[in-house]
Amino acid sequence: MSFEDIERIVGARLPQSAFNHRAWWSNNPTNSVMTKAWLAAGFRSEEVDMIGRKLVFARHLPNPVSDPAMARPAAASTTSPLAGLFGGLRGTIHVEPNTDLTQPVSIDWTVEG
Repeated sequence: MSFEDIERIVGARLPQSAFNHRAWWSNNPTNSVMTKAWLAAGFRSEEVDMIGRKLVFARHLPNPVSDPAMARPAAASTTSPLAGLFGGLRGTIHVEPNTDLTQPVSIDWTVEG
């Protein structure tokens, strides 16, 4: 599946870090809300090709009994198998259009004196 396919399915752009950092696609449930969502939906990312911008989502059934972090979230109001991957925090903060929240801010944090 290409990164473009994923964006089309979820109806949102991937953050820039998904294109720049292989670790964004890891299967560590503490990595991000989105990682936890695809794991809870029963998928694992595999064969991530950062240059070709594609990967495989392999079917994997989590075991909520042995790993509570993998428990399936409440059903989403869509039939997409990737429902819930994006938008979990939508509306909690105001963000200007085309703002990449994964990029550092442009504030100079140096201390004078």
